[in-house]
Amino acid sequence: MSFTFITAIFIKNKTNRITQETEQQHIFNKNKIAMRSRSNLIGLINFFTFLLSIPILGGGIWLSSRANSTDCLRFLQWPLIIIGISIMVISLAGIAGACYQNKFLMWLYLFTMFFVIAALIGFTIFAYVVTDKGSGRFVMNRRYLDYYLNDYSGWLKDRVTDNGYWRDIGSCVRDSGVCKKIGRDLNGVPETAHMFYFRNLSPVESGCCKPPTDCGYTYVNETVWIPGGEMVGPNPDCMLWNNDQRLLCYQCSSCKAGVLGSLKKSWRKVSVINIVVVIILVIFYVIACAAYQNVKRMYNDEPVGEARMTKSHPSHFQI
Repeated sequence: MSFTFITAIFIKNKTNRITQETEQQHIFNKNKIAMRSRSNLIGLINFFTFLLSIPILGGGIWLSSRANSTDCLRFLQWPLIIIGISIMVISLAGIAGACYQNKFLMWLYLFTMFFVIAALIGFTIFAYVVTDKGSGRFVMNRRYLDYYLNDYSGWLKDRVTDNGYWRDIGSCVRDSGVCKKIGRDLNGVPETAHMFYFRNLSPVESGCCKPPTDCGYTYVNETVWIPGGEMVGPNPDCMLWNNDQRLLCYQCSSCKAGVLGSLKKSWRKVSVINIVVVIILVIFYVIACAAYQNVKRMYNDEPVGEARMTKSHPSHFQI
């Protein structure tokens, strides 16, 4: 009788051990599948983050091309280019961490991406703040706008109007040939004054390639104007205009205002893209953080989505 009792206990304990081992193996397999799923999710997020770096880098390269032509301010593009390259490199590290289930690379991705997103947000806010004030003025019987330096203020204006900076900026605008390209003709016939007045000129073309409208100059061609009467208003740019194609209005305040107007347009276009990218990046970042926390729990053998195992039965006599 006692032998039968001991045998029954032995079989029961053996069965319990097998059941526990089966449950543990099931949990292990389930966690392994879940870990792979979370890692794949992080990898997918990193891939999309890599794709999001392309418009940021593209915006920086576009600003760089503008800096060599019309905007002529060569330091604005570098923060975007650096941020775009940083996101690319960090995303590749995150993809590698997800593929090889390397927890350190996943953590490094989240840690560095936080600061990159913060830098992108800061740069976007900065771009909006420094381009907040100033725009062209409507002119009667003209389609183009006139630009006045007094309409602008702040850090960007101080930067552009600084004599040291403007020497380089003015030379850049002149060398870009923007005023040479302003000329038009129709079947060999030069553009008339009426046709010119209803052209949609860029800020730099309006500010640097012609005298301000309130100076009262008479149109000869796009870059040649002669005094046509008394000057309207005390605009000092009226005395700075010169028909010499190497001078024109490159030293006028209106030219500096035109460069500021062009910079504002360029920065605002890039900032709109940045805002969209930031919103998507933040969403991806939050999802990646949640997925990483689940992966970290699995590394610590903690079941995900289940309560911890508790002892519901007293210990049995083990043989």
